[in-house]
Amino acid sequence: MSRIGRKPITIPSGVNVTLDNTQITVKGPKGSLSRELHKDMKVNVLENEISVERPSDNKLHRSLHGTTRSVVANMVSGVTEGFTKSLDLVGVGYRANKSGDKLVLNVGYSHPVEITPENGIEFDVPSNTKIIVKGIDKELVGAMAAKVRSVREPEPYKGKGIKYEGERILRKEGKAGKKK
Repeated sequence: MSRIGRKPITIPSGVNVTLDNTQITVKGPKGSLSRELHKDMKVNVLENEISVERPSDNKLHRSLHGTTRSVVANMVSGVTEGFTKSLDLVGVGYRANKSGDKLVLNVGYSHPVEITPENGIEFDVPSNTKIIVKGIDKELVGAMAAKVRSVREPEPYKGKGIKYEGERILRKEGKAGKKK
């Protein structure tokens, strides 16, 4: 049995969870999230905890058990605390700034790159080489951070580009020189 799937999810105070067939809605102080769950997974909402059960031990149900529990747990923590992803810009002249709610990146192209945040996502630029992507939906925050990173992925020779905070770039050696 899935160790993650068996763990109950505690519902903090101020969070309201409603279940309508396979549609789960979580409302909290930071906002509201709604998601369609798999029809075979059984989600039980009690007084102050949520549990996920699977109907059988076949491979599909085993794989969905822990995944469904993690998705619901991320929804609960998203509406209470929110999620963030930090990105660093590495390179001479690489900088970022905000223009309204858009993110404007100058990363070595002949033009600045503008990225419009999706609904529920917010960009924060504490310095011109650091970007923070914030939101309540973990999947959307990760996807938006990956979209920003894909504008100029880090290259292995000099390490220039947009990278996640704490990400290690495997460096390659340049040309060794003329062989004799």
